[in-house]
Amino acid sequence: MSTKTPVDINLQFSCPTPLPARDTILLGHGSGGKLSAELIRDIFLPAFQNPSLARLDDQAIVNVNGQRLAITTDSFVVKPLFFPGGDIGSLAVHGTINDLAMGGATPMFLSAAFIIEEGFSMDELRRVVNSLRRAAAEAGVHVVTGDTKVVEKGKGDGLFINTTGIGLVPEGVDLSADRARPGDKVLLSGSIGDHGIAILAQREGLEFETTIQSDSAALHALVARMLGVSSNDNPGIRCMRDPTRGGVSSTLNEIAERSQVGIELEESSLPIHEEVRGACELLGLDPLYVANEGKLLAIVAPEAADAVLGAMRGHPLGAEAQIIGTVQIENPGLVTMRTPLGTTRVVDMLAGDQLPRIC
Repeated sequence: MSTKTPVDINLQFSCPTPLPARDTILLGHGSGGKLSAELIRDIFLPAFQNPSLARLDDQAIVNVNGQRLAITTDSFVVKPLFFPGGDIGSLAVHGTINDLAMGGATPMFLSAAFIIEEGFSMDELRRVVNSLRRAAAEAGVHVVTGDTKVVEKGKGDGLFINTTGIGLVPEGVDLSADRARPGDKVLLSGSIGDHGIAILAQREGLEFETTIQSDSAALHALVARMLGVSSNDNPGIRCMRDPTRGGVSSTLNEIAERSQVGIELEESSLPIHEEVRGACELLGLDPLYVANEGKLLAIVAPEAADAVLGAMRGHPLGAEAQIIGTVQIENPGLVTMRTPLGTTRVVDMLAGDQLPRIC
C-alpha cells in the first residue's frame, strides 16, 4: 500500500468508548451502534410508540385496504459525495431500496429531498441528480415526489439527501429481527468492509495497489431470488438485514437482542477482500464494524440454509455468499466468534463511530 502524502495523513477517528455525558448529541449517536440504540430507546420510541415502530426493523409494514405496504425513510450525509463505486445519488437509491427489500418488499416508489448548501456547484448537483435517476431506473422504481431546501453557506456541508421508499410485501412473507431461533444459520451475501474502506481511502487520499470500490448496490432482485426458494408452508428465511452503519457486528447484535438468542460466528468463514483486510489491519479497524451498502445478512432455518445459499450464489450480488455462523440458545443477546485458533471472543455492538459520514 502507498499513500499520496505518507507523512501528513491525519485520520480522524472518534473514540470507540462511549462518553459519559448524555446531555448533548455526539457523532456516535449516528453510528448505528450502542449510542444510536440509546437515542431510539430514550427519545424516539417513547414519543412515537406503536406496534409497527416497536418492531424496530429497517422498514415499517402496514396494511392498507388489504395490501401490505412497506415504508422506509433514510438520510444520506456521505463525505466525500463522490467515491469509487458510487456517489450520494446512487447511494440514496440503493440504501432506501435495500431497507424495503430486507422486509421482503418489492420496491415501487421513492421520494427525494435535497438539502443544498448555498454556493454548491450546479454541475455537481446535476451529476448527483443524474446518478440518482439512473440508479432508480436500473432498479425499476420511480421518483414520484420530492423537496428542495437551500441553507446558508457554511451550514450544510455541500449536500444532504433524504429519501422515502414504498414497496409491496408479498403474501406469506413475514421477516423480522425477533424471529431468529436456535439452530438457524447466519448467511452473508458477500465480502464486508468494502464501502467503508472505499470512503475512507477517498477522503484521506490513501492509495492501494488495487482501487477499493464501494459495494453500493440495490439488493431487491437478490432478495426475490432468495424468497423464491421458500414457500408459505416452509418460509425458511426468518430475518434479513443490510449491515450498513455499525457493520455486521451491530446488525447481528440487534438481532440477538430482539430474538433473545446467542449468535456464534466462524471467523474463517467471513468473506473479506485481501486489500480491505490489509487496510483494516494497517488502520486498526475491525471489518466487522465497517459499513457496507450492498450486502445482506439472513437468518435462515437450518433445513432451508443450503437452498437459500445456492439461490444467493446464483445471483451476481451473492456470488461470494457464505454461511458464517449459527444461532444458539446459549448466551441470549450476545454475539461471539470462534477464531481459527479455537478460541472464542465476544463481538460487541459498536460503541462510538469508527468512520463518520459514510452513508
